[in-house]
Amino acid sequence: MSPLAIAGAALLGGTIRSARKLHGGDLSSLVLVEFEDGRQAVIKSGPAPRTEAAMLQVIAAAHVPAPAVLAVNDEVLALSFVPADGRVGNAWPDLGRTLARLHRITGPRYGWPKNYAFGHVAIDNGWTDAWPEFYGERRLMVHAPRIPLDLARRVERLAKGLASRLPAAPPAALLHGDLWGGNVLVDGERIAAFIDPACVYGHAEMDIAMLGLFDRPGPGFFDSYGQLDPGLDARLTIYRLWPALVHLRLFGKNYRRMVEGLLSAAGV
Repeated sequence: MSPLAIAGAALLGGTIRSARKLHGGDLSSLVLVEFEDGRQAVIKSGPAPRTEAAMLQVIAAAHVPAPAVLAVNDEVLALSFVPADGRVGNAWPDLGRTLARLHRITGPRYGWPKNYAFGHVAIDNGWTDAWPEFYGERRLMVHAPRIPLDLARRVERLAKGLASRLPAAPPAALLHGDLWGGNVLVDGERIAAFIDPACVYGHAEMDIAMLGLFDRPGPGFFDSYGQLDPGLDARLTIYRLWPALVHLRLFGKNYRRMVEGLLSAAGV
């Protein structure tokens, strides 16, 4: 029996009937546990289980589907099991509607009550009043000391000019924060749940940018999401730089070309 399943059983109480490892990506482990009394739970490790639990609860409070938080401690998170066997490509219209519903929830400023992390890469969520300042300092310049110098200098040039390229004060929308196809559970043509959030209040286009980094949202997504401001494509290029930098730091030089391509497309 895996230590993660045992930790989940200790948290929830009960005798384990079976435990099966689930795909959890590169930064966490997941196991589906079934108890003798018929209960099921997904037990997940992670950098900050209590922070993730709070994020999932905020998403659910926005009437957006998310796994229910069954229990949590400092080591593991126990979630309800959400059946899903569909592909995000079959659910673009519902994803557009669902994401728009999430983004209608707004916060008081840009940021989040807690910092977070992707593995060893810290996510600084300190509150800020100006959006270009938040994105430039909290999402771009924080990486400069930890990436090759030539890339760092280009990132710095971009960050210094963001006031003329990004809106000063867009609505501080509730963002999923790590919205790619693998973090969207689909049942048929509908969204079953958002998982693995890295929530922050920020410009809604950040989620759309991340969604298009590895996936290709169809027209049904944009039609269902609603109107977006002119100049979207240029901003999406800038917003995709943050996840690209995170991938560079997490997974190494294979992502250098992605970072370079985005910087070049942004004109720096």
